[in-house]
Amino acid sequence: MSKGMEEQVIGGEHHSGRVARPLWTAIKRGMLGWCPHCGEGKVFGAFTKPVDKCGVCGEELHHHRADDLPAYLVIVIVGHIVVGAFMTVEAATTLSTWQHALIWVPLTIIVAIALLQPVKGAVIGLQWALYMHGFGGEKDEFEPHP
Repeated sequence: MSKGMEEQVIGGEHHSGRVARPLWTAIKRGMLGWCPHCGEGKVFGAFTKPVDKCGVCGEELHHHRADDLPAYLVIVIVGHIVVGAFMTVEAATTLSTWQHALIWVPLTIIVAIALLQPVKGAVIGLQWALYMHGFGGEKDEFEPHP
């Protein structure tokens, strides 16, 4: 019996006895701003400020460490979209430099802002699904470096 993408579970049963969480469902819920556990509560209390716990199921979400990864992913995504579109427009038209600036600078800012919250939610969903950074119930232990 094969599982669809929505039902994909990474790792199955772990040796620690933890039940595997559905990865793609958690990422999708996070992208939509919903709790990765129940899919009903909100992940964000403000634009990119996650809530400490879900208001519906009580799942603690303060463990996340979605620090810089969402911004880096947004830069990569927006860069590919804007550069591809710029090159297409540049090849098809004869716009001046200032006209390109008037088009691409605002577009880049708008697309980056529009993607930041969904990407951060997806990263929080990913961390929750993989029991990362305290989502598994234990504290993170940092290994000392020599």
